[in-house]
Amino acid sequence: MELKRETVDINAINEPASLKFLYENAFGRILLKVATFPVFSIIAGAFLDSNLSKRFVKGFAEKNHIDMHDYSRVRNYESFNEFFTRRVREGVRPIDENAGALISPCDGKLTAFHIDEDRVFEIKRSRYNTADLLKDEKLAEEYSGGTALIFRLTVDDYHRYCYIDNGRKGDNIHIRGRLHTVQPIALRNAPVFVQNSREYTVMDTENFGRVIQIEVGALMVGKIKNHQRVCEMKKGREKGMFLFGGSTIILLLKEGAAEIDQEIFDNTENDLETVVKMGEKIGEAGNRRQ
Repeated sequence: MELKRETVDINAINEPASLKFLYENAFGRILLKVATFPVFSIIAGAFLDSNLSKRFVKGFAEKNHIDMHDYSRVRNYESFNEFFTRRVREGVRPIDENAGALISPCDGKLTAFHIDEDRVFEIKRSRYNTADLLKDEKLAEEYSGGTALIFRLTVDDYHRYCYIDNGRKGDNIHIRGRLHTVQPIALRNAPVFVQNSREYTVMDTENFGRVIQIEVGALMVGKIKNHQRVCEMKKGREKGMFLFGGSTIILLLKEGAAEIDQEIFDNTENDLETVVKMGEKIGEAGNRRQ
């Protein structure tokens, strides 16, 4: 019998009082408009790249229960961001190499949504139109009736991500925006994914057709760093990484491109996020791949 995956109850997440103030208090929302400007995250990112920030590494790892045995280097980091983007040891994130296996591109808390014929999917009280997400009406139309997979990365996750299949990658398209947190409290109060700074790539894959991967920045994320521009992709090869902060990856798949594990949809329906690791199978190739 197949074991059920670990889940996170969205309604039971302990949200800091500071976020409740910013998102649910009238005066806090005024401050929020300032706090979400990217310049503040850039300044914070510069500090976290500096030698001065390494003093925070030990306390952060202990507070967030990060098992450093999973990583190839466990001490003597020169900055906090060097620690935050640490690599896992070989074999710790095995890639499901089966050609028909759709793998998770990252560690994260996964939810899955059907995109309706009007190109809309809904998360909590926010309705997302793929045209707003991509700023491209023609491209968005291709994903009507498809699937949106939302991977929410928290500070204890591995913050590097990989290619989901072999194929060819297009250029990185950057969309400027603000930097809201990606905690559930923000998703309930703002259409975060169409307001936040983000970068997307159109990937022509061997087994899932034309897939779009979107990396979404968040509060205190100094940078989204994709390693390649146009290139040939290899399944499991590192695509990029996030510097400090929570962040999100969104995969858009066309109708019929993949069959996502039903457990993930069921969990989403019940306000549960499914915990996944980079490289693990989350679905299979479908019958209609374009």
